[in-house]
Amino acid sequence: MFSPCSHLRSVVNEDGAVILDIPGNRMVTLNSTGGYVWAKLQQGKSVDEVVRELSIESSTDPMDVERDVRAFVEQLMAKHLLHNGTGPYTEHRGGDGID
Repeated sequence: MFSPCSHLRSVVNEDGAVILDIPGNRMVTLNSTGGYVWAKLQQGKSVDEVVRELSIESSTDPMDVERDVRAFVEQLMAKHLLHNGTGPYTEHRGGDGID
């Protein structure tokens, strides 16, 4: 399961999210969909749960949502914003959500 790194602070609203990495001296902004995914991961949801919920709420093909959410999670991992208990997330499928 993926979860935000504990040293991060974030603010999420309907427009997206801002993630503050104070030790890293950086700020990351997310669009509204990225903010949605980030909030769900903060709540402890699995990627599969996020995909299912986002697909239903947006009336979007689950395969498209899965591809994009997994690519987004990969980007968050690469930026050291997420971690998991089994090691790095390495699958790449495409998509975007990080500005």
